[in-house]
Amino acid sequence: MKKHIENWIDSLLPWFLNHGLKIVFILGGAYLISKIIHKIIEKSVRLMVLPNGYDTKEAEVKREDTLIQIFSVTIRTLLILLATIMSLSEFGVEIGPLLAAAGIVGIAFGFGGQYLIRDIITGLFIIIENQYRIGDFVRFDTVSGYVEEISLRKTTLRDIDGSVHHVPHGEIKLVTNFTKDYSIVNVVVGVSYQSDLDHVINVVNRCGIEFAQDNEWKEIIRVPIQFLRVDEFADSAITIRMSGEAKVGERLKVAGEFRKRLKKAFDDGKIEIPFPQVVVHHAK
Repeated sequence: MKKHIENWIDSLLPWFLNHGLKIVFILGGAYLISKIIHKIIEKSVRLMVLPNGYDTKEAEVKREDTLIQIFSVTIRTLLILLATIMSLSEFGVEIGPLLAAAGIVGIAFGFGGQYLIRDIITGLFIIIENQYRIGDFVRFDTVSGYVEEISLRKTTLRDIDGSVHHVPHGEIKLVTNFTKDYSIVNVVVGVSYQSDLDHVINVVNRCGIEFAQDNEWKEIIRVPIQFLRVDEFADSAITIRMSGEAKVGERLKVAGEFRKRLKKAFDDGKIEIPFPQVVVHHAK
């Protein structure tokens, strides 16, 4: 047994010194190069992406992080592929036939490759046009969620239930970005037909201005919520719409706080928010 182990070591040691060390250097070199290139990409993107004059600092950082991730993942994938090919050659695998076979397989799957090319081209336009960034809340046709990852081929979303959706770029027909630059806050409420609309408008506008001047909220609210229009003469109420602007990602929180304050303002101003009611006329 001892002799067998010694023979095994004697046969393995030359291979390791000749080929094994090369594989270690290849893998280690690929890892080191990946880290160095990532740092170069990060510094280059931070320097080259200039402010456009209307994006917030947070929005600029999100765009930079998105570009850094896309470039880094692409370079890392190429390095892994190159390191794998070089390592296989050290194991004695003939690379030429593999590459030829890959070419044949590529022709066989050429039709499917059209979809891959479509995904990549669409992804490039998404990146160039800055349609959305990592951290944005977006909707693609039937799915929505926060953008967790963007590659050249697909975008990964996580919805509010925690489910993860991988969406190929070629399948995206419509993009709705809810967190680009700023968020519109829309609040709709019904008031009684007996209400004085001028009084209602004054109470709404005063509530919106006081809300926007609150020390806790003034950095979040960009434009105070104000009366916009009468939306509808409903069955039991006059429906009015109010609108303002908030920082990205704060729309729901701002709308909820404003409704709470508006209810108190309506109570103080003797403005009724009616419940559904039906008027019955008796035939004579």
